[in-house]
Amino acid sequence: MKLPRRQFLHLAAGAALPAVSRVAGAQAYPTRPVRVMVGFAPGQAIDIVTRIIGQRLSERLGQQFIIENRPGAGGNIATEVVARAPADGYTLLAIGSNNMINPTLYQNLNYDFIRDIVPVASVYRVPQVMEVNPSFPAKTVPEFIAYAKAHPGEISFASAGNGSVAHVTGELFKMMTGVNMLHVPYRGAPPALTDLIGGQVHVMFDNMPSFIEHIRAGRLRPLAVTATTRLEALPAVPPLGDFVPGFETSAWAGIGAPKNTPAEIIDTLNREINAVLADPTIRTRIAELGGEMLALSPSEYTRRIAEETDKWAKVIKFSGAKAE
Repeated sequence: MKLPRRQFLHLAAGAALPAVSRVAGAQAYPTRPVRVMVGFAPGQAIDIVTRIIGQRLSERLGQQFIIENRPGAGGNIATEVVARAPADGYTLLAIGSNNMINPTLYQNLNYDFIRDIVPVASVYRVPQVMEVNPSFPAKTVPEFIAYAKAHPGEISFASAGNGSVAHVTGELFKMMTGVNMLHVPYRGAPPALTDLIGGQVHVMFDNMPSFIEHIRAGRLRPLAVTATTRLEALPAVPPLGDFVPGFETSAWAGIGAPKNTPAEIIDTLNREINAVLADPTIRTRIAELGGEMLALSPSEYTRRIAEETDKWAKVIKFSGAKAE
């Protein structure tokens, strides 16, 4: 059926309107406050750094980037909220290493992270520090390994919970050294650190921002860092890889959005976040917390996420670790 010219043009304009509106909306983004979901309690490493980035994004883009903590289930609650949110750029996710660990740790997730979340920008990576209570007899990693092998099953290592970076890093240490340690999970890093300082547990592999002040105050003794080189914040502490060849772990943080978020919005966020990371003040602040800036494109970040997911899958399968 042939339509009259006026009716045809009217229908064509109507069909094009949604696409035009989406493009216009993406170009104007953001026009209202943006929520950034963090899957952990305030004060943890990913929360600290996300707040730093969120504040600068608020200043640069003229809209509030509101950090909303949704702790629980190893970060799965926050991730599911974002996976189900409208793909309009106004609900974002603080991506953490938990998102690369959970696909293997949990058997029945209500979302598929790789499928449902689009990586926007990587922000930083933070290596762990192997730390003990100052009363622990070992003062070096070789001494720790020797002591642990002489006391199999008697050494306990704390973590922020099953599937946390501290947990899987401890399991990787067990796998690569052959020591037998008992995992003691806590509900977050703060109570784990409290018991480590109090001597109720022996060792922890934790992210720098949550405990650096305890090290500086002498309440904890660092034995090694899990980076491949020494850290500026702890220049006297050697890499764990010096004693266990090939050992390296980091906690990652970045920003993600629901799948199908317009490419224009993804590009805007990536550009603005990378501009924040280029600020010397921000670099200094993150370095003081033990982190390393890691500005990546969305495609580069996607590739890194896939690599980390494969790495932790092997450790989790080897250890037999399961979600709480």
